[in-house]
Amino acid sequence: MDSTPDAWSNADAYLADLLVGHDPGLEAALTAQRDAGLPEIEVAPVGGKFLHLLARISGARRVLEIGTLGGYSTIWLARAVGADGRVVTVEAEADNAAVARASIDAAGVGDRVDIRIGRGADVLPTLVGGFDLVFIDADKESNTIYLDWAAKLGHSGAVVVLDNIGRDGEIVREDTTDTKVIGTRDALRMLGEDPRFDATALQTVGVKGWDGVALAVVV
Repeated sequence: MDSTPDAWSNADAYLADLLVGHDPGLEAALTAQRDAGLPEIEVAPVGGKFLHLLARISGARRVLEIGTLGGYSTIWLARAVGADGRVVTVEAEADNAAVARASIDAAGVGDRVDIRIGRGADVLPTLVGGFDLVFIDADKESNTIYLDWAAKLGHSGAVVVLDNIGRDGEIVREDTTDTKVIGTRDALRMLGEDPRFDATALQTVGVKGWDGVALAVVV
């Protein structure tokens, strides 16, 4: 079979059917997001399950998410931390946060999710540290700011996940003028050079196209 975007999406759907399956709470969150006209940029179902498993494997009880959107990934993380856990999620847009709040509550995990509204650069300095896992999925231009705060707010051994690092392969272009690619390149360089992190990254293909994720541990 040829490697094409359609083939990637079909394979993603196959994996999601096998490994994620039907989930009314998550599907309702996506429907609410679509109905509200929010952009369709949430993690794919297999990506949400990946985050969920990372949180469980690491034993995370306090999770920081930067970029809530409609709350889809937030629900995955909130389920992972358990009834005694806590997810703090930061969303710049109040309208997005309202959609997320309703979906998170409807999914039955509202009591363990704290939504902070405002730009990450403004909200993150107000938080108390000690997070076990930090998921960064917000404006790419601010990635290095978010990574800096992930190191400050995450304890030694905390897991950091940086989404959307593939950028259709444009990350190799030193002459790029795309601010999202520039922000991603700066973040990857920071993960490689900043002694506070030990990191790697993987390219992915699927329903999100040619993409990828970086995974780090706070040293």
